Amino acid sequence: MSIRKSLAYSYLDRYASLMLSIVSSMVIARLLTPQDIGIYSVTMVMLTFLATVRDMGAGGYLVQEKELTKERVRAVWAVQLGLGWFLAIVVLLGSVPAAHFYNEPRMKSIMFVLAANYAVNPFGSLTYAWQIREMRFDALALVRFSSTLVGALVSIYLAWIGMGPISLAIGSFGSTLVNALMAIYFRPKWFPWLPGTKEIKRVLSFGSKSTGASIFQTIGGSAAELLLGKLQSMTATGLFSRAGGFVSMFDRLVMSAISSVAISWFAKQSREEGNITLPFLKATSYVTAVGWSFSLGTIFLAYPAIRIMYGDQWDGAVDLTRLLAAALACGMPAAMCMSALMAVGAVNSVLRVTAVTTVIAVILTAIGASIGLLALGVCVTVASIVRSIFWLNATQKEAQFSYSAMFVTLRSSAVVSLAAGVAPALVFAFYGATPSNVWSPLLLGVAGSVIGFFAMIKWIAHPLLEELDPIVNRLLARN
Repeated sequence: MSIRKSLAYSYLDRYASLMLSIVSSMVIARLLTPQDIGIYSVTMVMLTFLATVRDMGAGGYLVQEKELTKERVRAVWAVQLGLGWFLAIVVLLGSVPAAHFYNEPRMKSIMFVLAANYAVNPFGSLTYAWQIREMRFDALALVRFSSTLVGALVSIYLAWIGMGPISLAIGSFGSTLVNALMAIYFRPKWFPWLPGTKEIKRVLSFGSKSTGASIFQTIGGSAAELLLGKLQSMTATGLFSRAGGFVSMFDRLVMSAISSVAISWFAKQSREEGNITLPFLKATSYVTAVGWSFSLGTIFLAYPAIRIMYGDQWDGAVDLTRLLAAALACGMPAAMCMSALMAVGAVNSVLRVTAVTTVIAVILTAIGASIGLLALGVCVTVASIVRSIFWLNATQKEAQFSYSAMFVTLRSSAVVSLAAGVAPALVFAFYGATPSNVWSPLLLGVAGSVIGFFAMIKWIAHPLLEELDPIVNRLLARN
């Protein structure tokens, strides 16, 4: 499959699944209480640590291996299958202590169901890695969307009939099961079913290096919900989960697409030009212009957006959403740093910065969680600032960009985002912080923000104009 078709299917898969996820979360938010979702969120966050080492990078090894033999496929299968079943047993054994620790008996049954996920998942993960390797994004999109659809429908139905938080766990298992069954259908005929250990050292040698940084990232990303569940309440955890989920839409809508291309772009520039200064600064200008505009819009329009998406029972998440949007804005200047460091082979720097910033973030998160939700939001913002400083410093040493050039880059993006924030700010001033009519301020704010964003990009000739002009010209040519 060509790169153009692969990208088309990849985007179709990403955004179709995202829209389905948004719709299902809106429905489930009205069927389950914040406490229900908080219980499930804490359980899932605990298991996130296990998910990080689910296959020890074996899938990534299969994707990059130049000479993929049957023995190496057997080794990948052995790692994935062995770890999957081992982790399923760990989840089962840990269900009772976890339920006792949080004084929430429903966590036990949820973990029983999720244990089955780990046992079934390997049957889909091997084919998943092969499809990525072979650029079979058409089949990949079909499998992922089908499994997401089934999971959403199962969760919504079970929540509707009153099964509570376990409906989400059963929906997740339904999604995993469909993914595994469809993956078996697409599995290459030459793939052996019998696992083997002959090449297992080769697989683990690759996977252990990439897993280290992922573990630190998981710890940092999971700390807030785990600590809130213990230090505050499941309701507070649910509110944080919804606020964080809303703000993370930027990552799913924008950053996931850009990051997947950025590493290849940076690596190509590093090989051909010897440095990645210009592409790094250009990519940073793209994401900061869009990211800061999104953050400003969220700060001013959080109330109507949360009301429309999740309902009035989630009003307690509005102020926290604003703080998390501020944290997102503080992290945008360093958003491309990890991709840049990985592209030039600075894996040690990635691991070191990830470890240091994770420790700092966890300490700040613990302080905030012990005080309350808003204090946690402030601490997350401070952690984001610290994280950006460390990442930019490490990347500057490798990419050799000047801080004056970075300042110019950020200044132009700041001008664009301020123009995009004018309409949301005016709407906020006119309608107030908690408008009774939520649709009008949201629509006016979003429409005005989009107009201000594109008008300022054109006026100051922001680097994004280089990407937008060809698209506009093609559209005009068709008409």
